[in-house]
Amino acid sequence: MTQESAQWRTKLEAVARALKANGINAIVAETGDEAREQALALIPKGASIGMGGSKTVAEIGLLDALRSPGYGLIDQYDPKLPREAVLKLRRAGLQADYFIAGSNAVTQDGKLVNVDGLGNRVAAFAFGPDKVIIVAGRNKIVKDVAAGLDRIRNIAAPANAKRIGSATPCAATGVCSDCSVPGRICNLTLVVDKQRFPDRMTVILVNQELGY
Repeated sequence: MTQESAQWRTKLEAVARALKANGINAIVAETGDEAREQALALIPKGASIGMGGSKTVAEIGLLDALRSPGYGLIDQYDPKLPREAVLKLRRAGLQADYFIAGSNAVTQDGKLVNVDGLGNRVAAFAFGPDKVIIVAGRNKIVKDVAAGLDRIRNIAAPANAKRIGSATPCAATGVCSDCSVPGRICNLTLVVDKQRFPDRMTVILVNQELGY
């Protein structure tokens, strides 16, 4: 382990303790592969699985793994699906046994900060699926909620808007302009301060930079 990785490990373990103090389970993984296997170990075969759009989940191979036989993934990512079918699947994901996603930011005091375009991800975080598993790389760690919102506006949102082809100003400039265009992807904001239901949420913190 490099000195940088060791320093980040210490930081991630501190964030994990803060999450646990807020009623959110937390695991520290050294690599994306380890994070994938930890997530799969939490999900029983046959369980229904909803998912929020996440580059992190795709990067660690978790999306592909959940598409394999035995898992009940509600897969809305087939590009051939019409919009109404995709929306129907996203709604179904809100009643799944498990919901898998990334987080835009995780604060040092154990809060989750997220902004959605449609809202199925933040809705699932708030209420619905029995279990929620969140995977976040070390680049998502921020000082506080204000820093998390700044990260979303000026790092995550521009990158994601460009990735999905949204015609937003930030996709072109890389900087938030608080736009009002139809393709805006920053419409609903959720901060998870604490979790009331024990063992409902698990955050897997990864000692690598992943996603946006």
